[in-house]
Amino acid sequence: MSNSTYILDEKLLASNGSRFINYVIDIVAILFSIFVFGIVMALLANLFGLNGLMYWLGNISDFEGQILFFAISIFYYTFTEALFGRTLGKFITGTIVVDENGERPSFGTIFKRTLCRLIPFDALSFLGNRGWHDSISDTYVANKKDLDKEVKLFHEFNLIGNSELN
Repeated sequence: MSNSTYILDEKLLASNGSRFINYVIDIVAILFSIFVFGIVMALLANLFGLNGLMYWLGNISDFEGQILFFAISIFYYTFTEALFGRTLGKFITGTIVVDENGERPSFGTIFKRTLCRLIPFDALSFLGNRGWHDSISDTYVANKKDLDKEVKLFHEFNLIGNSELN
């Protein structure tokens, strides 16, 4: 087997349009998760007679809402990208998070990527070349189907001329 390592080709990277659609879908998914979280908490508060929790849910401040949004966002991005390599938005657009070798990044890299999303104006960083949460974490968002074909061809090409040793 060859020692060659696949390096991601820039032509496989997702377009800014796909990235924007991912962002919108993921924000909707996060807001829906917050809604479900609120309903579950209210049901539990009613079930167990937790009047203080019910009062808090009915009177949550803007600051507390932002903290809740950030907490659920961190959980959403970290869990989905670490487990599947993709968020709901990436599943829908056919994209995936990879490292420079076209492989799934480690949990630590995904967590770093997620924390970088909290940098103010990170979403505007896509007006340049790559977003900050990509460049700081050394990750890329690529078209999954094209990447799978390219990696398969790369490995098949490297097998040419190599004989199997038994």
